[in-house]
Parts: sequence; C-alpha cells; structure tokens
Amino acid sequence: MKKSPLIGITVDNVDRSAASGMYRSGIGYSRAVAAAGGIPLLLPHEPELAAHYVELCDGFLLTGGADPRMEGFGCMTDGRANVMDARRQAFELALFEALDAARDNALGSAGDKPVLGVCLGMQLMALHNGGSLDQFLPDTLGESATAHQNDLTHHLVVAVNGSALGVPAGTTSWRVTSSHRQAVRDGGRLRELARAPDGTLEAIDAPGRTFYMGVQWHPERTDPNEDNPLGWGLIARLVKTAAGYPSAGSLT
Repeated sequence: MKKSPLIGITVDNVDRSAASGMYRSGIGYSRAVAAAGGIPLLLPHEPELAAHYVELCDGFLLTGGADPRMEGFGCMTDGRANVMDARRQAFELALFEALDAARDNALGSAGDKPVLGVCLGMQLMALHNGGSLDQFLPDTLGESATAHQNDLTHHLVVAVNGSALGVPAGTTSWRVTSSHRQAVRDGGRLRELARAPDGTLEAIDAPGRTFYMGVQWHPERTDPNEDNPLGWGLIARLVKTAAGYPSAGSLT
C-alpha cells in the first residue's frame, strides 16, 4: 500500500512586515492535494530551511502570487510590476536550488522530488533554469491580454511534447483558468509543452526529471467536480508521482 505523500506548498503573505505579517494560501491548492490522497504542508519563507523542506517532503507545489524581481536575472523590473516579497522570492529560489542539489547528490531517482509550479511558480521555475519573462503582456498582446486576467478561461494549443501534461499532443479543446499580467517568454533549459492561441507560453517541463513542470494557469481554481486533467487532475498527478507511482508523470 502506497503511503500518503507529504506535499510542500509555498505561501504568499498579506503584510510584508517581518514582525506583523501573515501568511496566506489559496484553499484550492491544499484541497486538491488532499483530495488526491496527499498531505498538504504549508511552507513558511525560511530560505535557510529549504534543504530541510526538500528532505522532509515528497513533492512540491509552488503557488501563484505577485511578480518576480528581475534584477538578479540580468534586467530591470518593469515599473508596472506588482513585485513579490523579496523574502518569498529568496526562499522559493533557494527551494529550487535545494531540489537540484538533492537530485544531483542522490543515486538514481531517489532525490528527484516531483515539482509543479503554478503561475508565479512557473515563472520562477523558468528564471531558475535560464529563461526570461514578458513582464507586461498588454505591451505584447494589446487588448487581448485581458483574456489572461481575472480568472477568465481560454483554450490551450498543446505542443508535440504536450502529452507530458496528460493530454494528447495537438489537443486544442481543453480550457484553463488564468489570472496574470506577466508570462514566460523563454523557458531556458526547459521544454515547451503548450501555448495559448495568442502565442503565450503556458506550460514547460524538464523531460529528464520524474515530474518537473510549470503551468501558467491555475489548476486549483478549476471546478473540482470537472473531469479535467489540466485542473485538479494535474495536481493529482503530482501527488501520485510523489507517492511513487511510476506511470503518474506521463500520459499512458
């Protein structure tokens, strides 16, 4: 019998004051993990504990939030950005570093913990892997950028490698829920899995890893009663992979 995997979930904060701030997390993340048989664990922003979190947890869900600070990635932060808390950014980048180190130091796949990055989580995943961001989609897409905001839904165009998402390559019928004004322009070392019809990059992964994927949409905001492999079904695949089901990370 497979054990219930412990899934570390990153959190946002209401007040950035170190003394009086409060953490917060969208309920859908933890409920989707629990519904899939996982145990959700919310992770405070403690960069020095990143390696301990990686050792403790069986998988990770990096959640949405505000916009990354870009000065550490070779460019200035756009003045229209709603910048994320610097400590949160430092923590999540430390988490990615610790995940890489665990994989590099372990034998076989023992240290290859499954990771799903959602919205901001995908953006930080791409930046960590040498990618870049489009920091203000209205400049790129014009008025059509509103299709990606306020939890509106739009279709995906699944790329030739997109079967890693759990849907057939070439699929155009699935809809996803979005809320963002920035997007990944280039995934760096990561592989493209899907785009929106307007060309916005929507999903990336690392094909050499067990499950290391970023999606620009919000799977946790899909109707939990909807049989959608790109909604709660995607989080369920993360949980099943973390539990040790070898076929959970790819379309079968």
